[in-house]
Order: sequence, then C-alpha cells, then structure tokens
Amino acid sequence: MVVELLNRPYPLRPRVLVPMITLLALVPGYLVIAGLTAGRPLHVPELALDRLIPLEPAWALVYGSHLAFVFMPVLIMRKEELIRRAFLAWLFVWISGYACFLVWPTVASRPADAEIGRGFFAWALRIVYEADPPLNCFPSLHVAHAFVSALICRRVHRGVGLAAGVWAALIALSTLFTKQHYVADVLAGMLLAVAADIVFLRGTPPVVTPELDRRAAPLLMLGLIGIHGLVVAGFWVGYMLR
Repeated sequence: MVVELLNRPYPLRPRVLVPMITLLALVPGYLVIAGLTAGRPLHVPELALDRLIPLEPAWALVYGSHLAFVFMPVLIMRKEELIRRAFLAWLFVWISGYACFLVWPTVASRPADAEIGRGFFAWALRIVYEADPPLNCFPSLHVAHAFVSALICRRVHRGVGLAAGVWAALIALSTLFTKQHYVADVLAGMLLAVAADIVFLRGTPPVVTPELDRRAAPLLMLGLIGIHGLVVAGFWVGYMLR
C-alpha cells in the first residue's frame, strides 16, 4: 500500500494552488496586525472561569502540535471540489479572525516567569511565548483552524474525523492551560469553525473515498503524530544539550 500511495497523483491544479498561495500570503498578517494595533487600548476578555484554570506548562507540547495537525486534511483530501471548499473555509477563518483583531484588539495576561517554573516543559512553554506574542487573542485562530481541519477530515473518513475532533479539543484545552487564550477566545474560535463549516463545507457533494485512500487516512494521521513526536524528541535533545 505504501508504494501505491507514493505513486498516486495528487490533484494540485491552478484552482487549488491559488487558494493555497493566498493562505500562505496571509500568515505574516498575524504579526502585521499586532503592529498596527500597538498603542491602542487592548481588551482582556477574561472570565471568572479563566482564573480557575491552572497553568500547566506540559500542555505546550500539545499546543505546538497544531503545526502538524493543520496538514492532515491536505494529505487525505482527493476531490478537487472538497479541496477548493476546504481552502475557502480556511480563508474565511483567516479573514474573519483578522477583522476581529483589528476591530477589537486583545491581549493575554501571561504568568510571571517564576510561575512557569523550570524543566523541559517550562522551557518549551517559554519558546511558545517567544514565538507567539500575547496579542490577537479573540477569536483563537489556533482553535478555529484545528476544528475546521477536523470537520474537513470528517468528510473524507469518519474515524479520522472523530480522532481529529479529539485532537482539536486537546489543542483547544492547551490554549487555556498554557495561558495563551481565554475561554471566550476558545468559544469564539469554535463558533468561527462552525460558521466556516456551514458556509463552505456542508454543501460539499458526498465524497466517495477510494479504498486505498480510505485505508491510508488513519496511517497518515498516525504518521503526523509520529512526526510531532520526533519534533518533541528533537526539542528534548536540544534542551539537554543547551
């Protein structure tokens, strides 16, 4: 089956490449917006529930898995119509999120360095903090993209979609336990994903997944999990050698 997978053609045509390139071009806008809102009043959408959620640095590893997770639909989608709608859904999430960031800029109140502690997990969390500024919180694009990816996977393989939904839920929890987001941010991100699903994905014609792709989908997900595990192992080695 591995040989068959390597030999199968992937339907990357101009109508698919254009949305992909557009998405990649939008990524730097996250930091641009943070600069544009500098000096403006920043909102803190904290609820009483947020103060009850403890800081757990170990969740930084789950938070970082978002980078591997978003590639899952790209690996298993085969029908051009679904691919096109999927990237439109992602585009909708980006643009809607950016609009919210500009209109209602927010900031996350991060814990003091002493509260983070020491050790590998604390070190990993500090890397997250350095890479991702505590701005552009509402809605959480981390959460929105994760759930959109899970909803896309569900239209190809129900089992993989269910597993992806669990993974997305863990990512959502990780944003809270790492103090990257507030509960309101997470809920808004989930609602944004549902809106993208209603507008772009639910009208997708039923996808008949070829047998080879149906059997390969779970293996591809396990492969992504394995890749994330290797990345974590690499960070562990870097931590030990520093």
